[in-house]
Amino acid sequence: MKFFNKNVKIALTVIAGLALLYWGINYLKGVNLLTPANRYYTEIESTNGLIEAAPVTVNGFQVGQVREINYDYSKNKITVMLAMNKEMKVPQGSTINLVSGLMGGASLVLNLGSGAPMQQGSFIPTTDVPGLMDHVTENVLPAVTDLLPKVDSIIDNVNGLTGDPAVAAAVTRLDAITRQLQISAQQLTMLMNGLNRSVPGVMTNVNGITNNLTGATGNLTELSESLKQMPLDETMNKLNTTLANLQALSEQLNDKNSSLGKIMNDRELYDNANHAIASLDSLLTDIKAHPKRYINVKVF
Repeated sequence: MKFFNKNVKIALTVIAGLALLYWGINYLKGVNLLTPANRYYTEIESTNGLIEAAPVTVNGFQVGQVREINYDYSKNKITVMLAMNKEMKVPQGSTINLVSGLMGGASLVLNLGSGAPMQQGSFIPTTDVPGLMDHVTENVLPAVTDLLPKVDSIIDNVNGLTGDPAVAAAVTRLDAITRQLQISAQQLTMLMNGLNRSVPGVMTNVNGITNNLTGATGNLTELSESLKQMPLDETMNKLNTTLANLQALSEQLNDKNSSLGKIMNDRELYDNANHAIASLDSLLTDIKAHPKRYINVKVF
């Protein structure tokens, strides 16, 4: 009895372990055997990357998953069992189509009809609706195929252009120009630094000149005020009178009939005056030389 009990315990433990292992493997696949589900079936010609635990979606929302994929040898088709959410009631007239993913794999898209709910275990018909990869294969790949020769031609042209010696020479000249521009930029920077150092002194000189100009302006203002206060009219009148007298004197000197004119223009009078001055000078010289001839001093 004890042996029987031990064997039963071992058997139960092994069965429980196998059941747990089966549940764990399915859980890792994304299949939760403990979740209640409604089972439906569908038939497809090719899996196209469809695997167990692949999602079944309606309008992009997952409402179930693929539970089993089997091959029906009598029909030469692939039978897929779908585990739908318990709340999901598939109506009559619904269809399902296989859609390939862009990154590989595939999923099933359920297109709901409008009839009464289908019985569990019913077959949902499939439709051929092109997926994203089908669009890529039909539309994008031909365009890419047509574009490849043009790309090859462009690459050949680029290779020929890059291998042209003229392009290499132009690049060399461009490098030289770039170096010259760099040197010019450095020199400009040095010049600007020098200007920045000189600007304070220049501004100081400018300020000094401005102050001098301000002082000169003040002096000119004072001079202008002084000139305004001077009797310029009276001075000009006196100057005009003086000029008139000088003009009259000049006219008298030039007039031979006037007394001054006769004195200035009479040659004989001029000669007599010179003779008298010369005689006077001789007399003075003789007086200095022989004073006793002219001065007698007697002492009593």
